[in-house]
Amino acid sequence: MTRSGSKKWSKAVTEHSDALDLEHGIFAQSDPKRIAVSLKQSAERSRRRKSSPFRSAMSMLSFYLNRAGPNVAPEQQHRLEAAKDELRTLFNRPPASSPRKVKKTAPASKAHKV
Repeated sequence: MTRSGSKKWSKAVTEHSDALDLEHGIFAQSDPKRIAVSLKQSAERSRRRKSSPFRSAMSMLSFYLNRAGPNVAPEQQHRLEAAKDELRTLFNRPPASSPRKVKKTAPASKAHKV
């Protein structure tokens, strides 16, 4: 595979997913609810998915954000993150918990001896 071809594999995944048949241009939509509704419908219609419709839809959205994120305008990234919340609402899931700050401490076995 050529170098330029290797950069396009994630685009091919979102356009030709083995698990979901996505609406063309869904991730470019301006309405987070419309993105979420389309993903939900695709996930519920699919007979090829390997997990629940919620997980399939959320996975595809997360995949797109993780792979295309640096190349997506900040406004669209915000809309895609909002689409995650909309997906949770559509599937009657609790909202995402806020990220916790975890203080890293050295394990007891590796603590410095005095």
